[in-house]
Amino acid sequence: MSEMTFDQMLDESFKTIHNGEVVEGTVIDVKPDEIILNIGGKSDGIITRQEYSNDNSVDLTEVVHVGDTMEAKVMKVNDGDGQTLLTYKRLAAEKGNKKLEEAMETGEVLKAPVVQVLKGGLIADVEGARVFIPASLVSDTYEKNLDKYNGQEIEFVITEFNPRRRRIIGNRKQILVTEKQKLHDELFSRIQAGDVVEGTVKNVTDFGAFIDLGGADGLLHISEMSWGHVENPKKVFKVGENLKVLIKSINPESGKIALSLKFPDSNPWLTAADKYQKDAVVSGKVARMTDFGAFVELEPGVDALLHVSQISHNHVDKPSDVLQIGQEIEAKVVEFNGEDRKISLSMKALENNSQEPADESVEEDSTEE
Repeated sequence: MSEMTFDQMLDESFKTIHNGEVVEGTVIDVKPDEIILNIGGKSDGIITRQEYSNDNSVDLTEVVHVGDTMEAKVMKVNDGDGQTLLTYKRLAAEKGNKKLEEAMETGEVLKAPVVQVLKGGLIADVEGARVFIPASLVSDTYEKNLDKYNGQEIEFVITEFNPRRRRIIGNRKQILVTEKQKLHDELFSRIQAGDVVEGTVKNVTDFGAFIDLGGADGLLHISEMSWGHVENPKKVFKVGENLKVLIKSINPESGKIALSLKFPDSNPWLTAADKYQKDAVVSGKVARMTDFGAFVELEPGVDALLHVSQISHNHVDKPSDVLQIGQEIEAKVVEFNGEDRKISLSMKALENNSQEPADESVEEDSTEE
C-alpha cells in the first residue's frame, strides 16, 4: 500500500456527515443572526437565527457563547458555499414532540411557558415543540382576556397528539377541575354542621356573600350576617376579606353549604333577661314601624315592640305621626318573654304627667313583625 499524502490523511481525519444526521459541535463564532459550529467535518456548521428559534427578534450572541457545545441536525451537507446548514430548533422540536407523545400516553402533567396568545387560545413551548391550548380549555371558568397568561408558565396535559397535521392540543382545564374536585372531596370529608372554619369573601351580592372555604363556596345569607339587621351586605364585606364563619348546614348531594356569623355564644338573648327585665328603663333606636306600633332595636339582635297605645297618653293614630326611623327613644319594659323572645315597651309610662299606669295588655298578635 502506497503512503497516503498529507491531504489524503487530512481528509480521512474528517467525519463523514449526512443529511438528517444529528451532530454535536463546539461554537467557534457567534453573530446576532447566526452560529458557527465546528462539527468535525470538512466544513463548519451554520445555524441561522431562523433555524435556532421561532423568535425572529432573538439576538444569538445573548443566548449562545463561544466554547459552548450544541447538538443540531444536518439540513444540507453543502449549501453551495462549502458550508453545512444545521437546524437547532427542528431537532429540539423533535425531542419535544417525543416528550409530548409520551406525556399523552402516560397522562403526565407538563409545565411550560406561554409564548404566544392567539384569539382562540394559547401557544405553549415544550422544548421547542408548540402546543395549542384552546381558549375553552385554558380554565374551568370563562376567560375573557387571555393576555394575562403571556409569558407565564402554566400546567396542562396533552389530550391530542398529531404532529403530521401540526395538531398538538393541551388541556389546562382538566387539571383545574381535577384539583378542585379533590379539594371539594377533602373539604366535605372533614367539615360538619357546627364547625367554625376560615374562609375568604369571594363575591358579595344584595342577598348575601359567597365565602371560599378552600374546595367549595358557602353562602352567608344576609339574615345570618349578624344578630342585628344588615341592610346592605356590600357595605359590610369586601372581596378578599378573611372571615371565621359557622357552618350552619351542609347538603352533600347538592354541594351547598350554609354559613352564619351568628355564633351561639354571642347570642344577645343569653343575657337579655338581666338587661331588660320588667320595669327596667331602657333606650333604643326605632328600627321600623307598622300601623300598630314601632319596633325598637335595644341592641343588635334584640328588638322590642312599642305598641301605638304605649307611645303617649295623648292619642296617637299611628307611630309615624310622632316617631322617625333611627330616632333614639327611652322607654320602660312592661313585658319580657325570653322563651318567645318578645319584649314590650312603654314610653307613656315614663311621662311626667302620667296619672295612670301603662296599659300592659298588648294584643298577642300585635307583637308579630
